[in-house]
Amino acid sequence: PILLHNEVLGVVNVYIKNRHRRDSSEEQFLTAVANTLAVIIDQHRAEKEKKKLQNHVRQSQKMEAIGTLAGGIAHDFNNILTAILGYAALVKEDCPPESQTYSDVEQILASGNRARELVRQMLTFSRQRPNEIQVIQTHLIIKEALKMLRASIPTTIKINQDISTEQTTVFGDATQIHQVFMNLCTNAYHAMRLRGGVLDIRLEPVCLFSPHPRLLGRLPAGEYVRLTVTDTGNGIPPEVRERIFEPYFTTKNAEDGTGLGLAVVYGIVSEMKGDIEVRSEPGIGTVFEVYFPKARCTRQENIVAPESMSGGAEHILCVDDEAPITEIYQRSLKLLGYQVTVRTSSIEALGAFRARPDRFALVITDQTMPNMTGIELIDELREIRPNVPVILATGYSELINKDTIQDHRISKILMKPITRRDLALAIRDALETTTKEGSGDSNRTPGRPH
Repeated sequence: PILLHNEVLGVVNVYIKNRHRRDSSEEQFLTAVANTLAVIIDQHRAEKEKKKLQNHVRQSQKMEAIGTLAGGIAHDFNNILTAILGYAALVKEDCPPESQTYSDVEQILASGNRARELVRQMLTFSRQRPNEIQVIQTHLIIKEALKMLRASIPTTIKINQDISTEQTTVFGDATQIHQVFMNLCTNAYHAMRLRGGVLDIRLEPVCLFSPHPRLLGRLPAGEYVRLTVTDTGNGIPPEVRERIFEPYFTTKNAEDGTGLGLAVVYGIVSEMKGDIEVRSEPGIGTVFEVYFPKARCTRQENIVAPESMSGGAEHILCVDDEAPITEIYQRSLKLLGYQVTVRTSSIEALGAFRARPDRFALVITDQTMPNMTGIELIDELREIRPNVPVILATGYSELINKDTIQDHRISKILMKPITRRDLALAIRDALETTTKEGSGDSNRTPGRPH
């Protein structure tokens, strides 16, 4: 036997004549050969594992670089979208519903919202879009998505499903999990649409008793919810497989895909601290296994009905270095009844606040501005009036996370592009929360926090 640390790696077979007489030197020689082979096999294994880890590192670095680029583009694009959607909403406000202009503006808003979703996808795989994490029953999302899937996939593709309804709770964003499922199934459909096939969908709880190396890295031992999507399509060649999660990489025609689908899946799963395994054989088919960490909490979140858009009479200070955005703030908030002061410089905004700190019930500030960022401005405002409610608006920022929100006592985060409804709800929530907490800012003497 070829042994290494009591593990049998193989066997050396020696064929000899019937009447051959064995001696100890031959056995010693064969033992030496077996030991040498064991070392060679071990080195080969180590080299193979090293190359695999290097590929993981290169893939992660590549995705990180592309993600940084996407985040920067998203920041500028979200500012542009805020202006487009904001001005379109203002024009719609002044148009009779039966007019052609009203209909045209609705088309602008619809296109703007589609662009907004595209930016959300970009920020998803760049991991720059904060999510409100909730406890989600994954099987409910998959079953709902299956209804849509059956209506859109031709009958030449048979759909098999095995969806567990037990222990499928995860912490995540329902929209994102829906997106992961639909993107994987769309990919499978494209692989089978010419000659038909079978799409097999499975959802189940699994327990990994030891760390598993997967595409995104080493998956820790623990409890997971595993989503498996299997197709009987053409399969993925090895040289293509290592690139399938790259943004905009696609082997499809331009009309069939943008190359964002699997990149979005990669970003969502990575953000949820899950993992993906891909197995494929050309001519046989492909298997995607997605592992979501299982949530220990099993309580179901209450579904809150949408609130009506309400306004107020408070005085609000709005800061953004983009003049069109401050104009949208001013006009939109005045329509809601608020008094509004706008500044396009964080330095000027700080001066206005310092001059009359009790004048403003709330401050809305952009994050990325020259001279002084939104967070730096918030810290300065806190020095003057410790409990002033502040809403931070951002097109994207890698600095914004739960710790940042707590450390700087940010009342609300708004991701651009911001609709008037988003703005109205955030303002009322921030003001009412401050009132409930009994801050009493407007009656205090301005000073430094103790």
